[in-house]
This record gives sequence, structure tokens and C-alpha cells, in this order.
Amino acid sequence: MEDKASRAERGLGKYDAPLKVQFERGYLDFKRGRVNNPFHSDTMQYREWERGFNAAYFENLKRVKENEKSRTGSTRVLAGEV
Repeated sequence: MEDKASRAERGLGKYDAPLKVQFERGYLDFKRGRVNNPFHSDTMQYREWERGFNAAYFENLKRVKENEKSRTGSTRVLAGEV
């Protein structure tokens, strides 16, 4: 069986994790209401987390706008309502 090259041999550091992980974490953090980015601001992980968070935000915004558009209710005020 052939051994895989080490992280150092591939030119990777300890912060070079699969960026999909950070993207998904940002996406899920938005859904859970966590708004603080857990990564250092000068890293690619920080930017990927932000990208995932923003993707979830804009997806949610689109869904909210569509729901507001599709609401068909009475615009008149009924007796007893303020």
C-alpha cells in the first residue's frame, strides 16, 4: 500500500483544512443564531465561514421576501382591531 504524502510535503499548514467544513459551519451557525466568527480574521477559514454565513442569510432573505409577496390577506382593518 502506498503511503500518502504528509501535510508538510504537500505544502499545507495546520490551518489548511478543507474549506467546505468552514463554509458549512458558517451556514449552520446562521441557522442556529450564532453570529460570531470563531476563526482568526486573517485566515481563509474566516473568509469561508463568512461566505457560508452570508449564503444562509441571503437564502433566508429571499425566502422571506417570497413569503411576504405571496401573502394574500385583507388590508382593511376589521372592527375591534387596532
